[in-house]
Amino acid sequence: MSPKQQRGEATAAQVLDCALDIYVAQGEAGLTLSAITSASGVSAGSIYHHFGSLQGVALALAQTWLNRLLDELGKALEQTDDARSGVHAVVRAYLGFARLNPDAARLMHSVTADREITAHAHRVRGAQEARLAPIAAWLHAHQASGQLVDLPLPVLESLILGPVTGIVRRWLSVGDIDMEEAARTVPEHIWRSVSR
Repeated sequence: MSPKQQRGEATAAQVLDCALDIYVAQGEAGLTLSAITSASGVSAGSIYHHFGSLQGVALALAQTWLNRLLDELGKALEQTDDARSGVHAVVRAYLGFARLNPDAARLMHSVTADREITAHAHRVRGAQEARLAPIAAWLHAHQASGQLVDLPLPVLESLILGPVTGIVRRWLSVGDIDMEEAARTVPEHIWRSVSR
């Protein structure tokens, strides 16, 4: 990577770090171009060059953290031998990621992120393909072995991750869920819903 590319990546990372801080402190309404330029010291022109728009910053921020989550889920699966332990590991990894990164989790599960990811769903999914492929292969292999229900992979993925997403959203917004208890009890319930 050339020095120019390294500077570009460092600038983009700086913008994203500042954007997350602003989002956490002020919410979506505070996430403005002027707030990002003031906090990051990066010019508006440079932000437009790297991200195309303010919405591009929000999308890149959500994608960055979603990629980190997918990396953690992939690592969790690599440590398992069977479908049950894999489902348990993925659920616990997701819950643990949210607990360790509550600010990023709040953004990832926000209306802002939902709107941007939905608006660019095919592009986002394509950018995540390298991270999703091993997870999909794992699901398919355990379907083929008869351990997981024979459902389309997107449905199976939703059955495993959908409840966890709901738990994380409620924990972030209402705060009435004990995440340690959820990590102990929820994996087995999800396993029962997807095991054959």
